[in-house]
Amino acid sequence: MSKDFRFVCAAIAVIFAAILWQSSPSRAGEAATAGAPSRPVVAPPAGLHQGLGSLPFLNGARSRSVCAENPTGEKGKGGMAVPNPADPSPAASARAADDLGQGWKVRPFLRVNKGETATLMDVNGPGVIQHIWMVEGLSRANILRFYWDGEATPSIEVPVPDFFAVGHGKFAPVQSLAVVVNPSNALNCYWPMPFRKHVRVTLTNESPDQDLQLLAYQIDYAEMEVPDNAAYFHAQYRRSRTDSQNPYVILDGVQGQGRFVGCFLAWTQLTKGWFGEGEIKFYIDGDRDFPTICGTGTEDYFCGSYGFPNAFSGPYTGTTLPASDGAEPPSFWSLYRWHIMDPICFDRDLRVTIQALGWEGPKYKKMGDDISSVAFWYQTLPHAPFPKLPPLKERMIPVLPAPQ
Repeated sequence: MSKDFRFVCAAIAVIFAAILWQSSPSRAGEAATAGAPSRPVVAPPAGLHQGLGSLPFLNGARSRSVCAENPTGEKGKGGMAVPNPADPSPAASARAADDLGQGWKVRPFLRVNKGETATLMDVNGPGVIQHIWMVEGLSRANILRFYWDGEATPSIEVPVPDFFAVGHGKFAPVQSLAVVVNPSNALNCYWPMPFRKHVRVTLTNESPDQDLQLLAYQIDYAEMEVPDNAAYFHAQYRRSRTDSQNPYVILDGVQGQGRFVGCFLAWTQLTKGWFGEGEIKFYIDGDRDFPTICGTGTEDYFCGSYGFPNAFSGPYTGTTLPASDGAEPPSFWSLYRWHIMDPICFDRDLRVTIQALGWEGPKYKKMGDDISSVAFWYQTLPHAPFPKLPPLKERMIPVLPAPQ
């Protein structure tokens, strides 16, 4: 064997040993510790993964916000309105800046007259809505609708107050992670809502005789790339009497892959005594007669115990109105449950129901109560058609009449 050949073989052996050493688990750990990771580390997209832990990571997102002072959300386009003393139906405080001129709070609010629809947001993607703040008067005559990526029907169709966990048109503070309601009617939500091509948000005033003179709102969003596996936010409102439909249907007809992330129930109790024995049931991916997930009681699902003796509002659950099952009916309950840490995942379809079941010792009894609900979930598009929104009269009446 020649000396040159032996030299080449030795060199190859050294190189091969070096490759093995560099790729060994211990060496990879040493490299990572030394600041040279063995594979690229990708920071989570800050717009979708919100919270303190995401704040240090820079990802190229651009902060934007739409409101009455910047309806397009465009860069450098805020506060450009010019006073218009000739406006025949101005929003509240619209004339307060007439003497100050452009740039001085000329158009902070919108006015939405009876029967009109206002476009709150109409921007191109990709991006993610991060926060919504709104003040509108807590009327179920005002309907929010969100349309993702040019869809013909909305993925969100809910009366404004119920979307923000305010039931029965009765203010109550909410201090949760996803929704915050502050005195006296400041409505906030922090559900992340990604969109890829376009988003359009509208508010319709369906009242036949009441103008909404002051609509204050701000929708904060980030222009950023949206990961392929990010689904679209959906919300759906329903209402019915449980002596005609029991179990009450919170959600049905969902088709596609997604995650159920919570619900809000405005529950009107119509019989004195304890009402919350009913089980919630999640029928997942083809379940028919029996569900995959079956709760053990209404108070259990909303993470309470031995009834709801006091109003409370926590990060994931709450009963916010000062109601009592021992009071003379009707008793008005506002109950929310966010599945932030425990989303209900489905691949093909989902149905969610809850029983209206009370206690008349020593037995349970079916309840003829009045329940309205909002279901919140993420899913792929397209979504299945929503049931028709309950008509205005049905939404606005304090208590639905008993079925004939």
